[in-house]
Amino acid sequence: MIRCKKENIEWLEFEQLQEFPEVVHGVFMRHGGESVPPFDSLNLGGGTGDDPKKIEDNRQKICRVLGLDQWVASKQVHKDHVEVVPTQKEKLETGCDGLITNQKNLALLIKHADCQAAIFFDPIQQVVANVHCGWRGNVSNIYEKTVQSLQKNFHCKPENLFVCISPSLGPNAAEFIHYKEELPENFFSYQVRPNYFDFWEISKMQLQKVGVLEYHVEIAKICTYAEGKDFFSYRRERKTGRNGTVVALKTCDHSVKAVSERKT
Repeated sequence: MIRCKKENIEWLEFEQLQEFPEVVHGVFMRHGGESVPPFDSLNLGGGTGDDPKKIEDNRQKICRVLGLDQWVASKQVHKDHVEVVPTQKEKLETGCDGLITNQKNLALLIKHADCQAAIFFDPIQQVVANVHCGWRGNVSNIYEKTVQSLQKNFHCKPENLFVCISPSLGPNAAEFIHYKEELPENFFSYQVRPNYFDFWEISKMQLQKVGVLEYHVEIAKICTYAEGKDFFSYRRERKTGRNGTVVALKTCDHSVKAVSERKT
């Protein structure tokens, strides 16, 4: 991934989306915001116990550094509902974990702290999606539901989709001691050792099963639990903030002026 910084805000960008100048995106780390401990400092998630005004300020900051002024987020409920969003954020009332749009200059925001945020992009139909997927999302297969919605509403073909999965809970931290009750049997082979599961590979499997090409899937493979300096982790801290992943389509020919470097 590519690490970027502007106005003390730091974010990561995916390699495979760099060839598409119409896609603005970022996986934002926890630096450069207004929130105080234990939400320090770029907390983007409501319902965490943080000051709502600071959360709003933080969201405005991330949109500003990407050159966007309109964003939409939903109440994430750890289910599999995916919604095509309107242009006005106040019209989005239902709880859902997936957002899809072909509107220009409209940022889709997913909040996460160990869960995956997955960006979908169809360069043919010019559509983007942003999806929140924790283990419950994998169990209900929200990725399949997202592809089905893209097909139904925008005539997207799975083989044209590019999918990028954010930093999230890695296999060495994903312990499920009750996995036989919580997870379907076809997940059991993804144990890396007793009770620990590789949800990065589970997600990749689910995407490929619905027709997304293997080389169109980019997984950050950065563990939020292990990287406490840059990422919030609910499993690690419980009372904590939320990172944010943003994606938007743009029409204007502007670029984000940022200091970038390869993340090793």
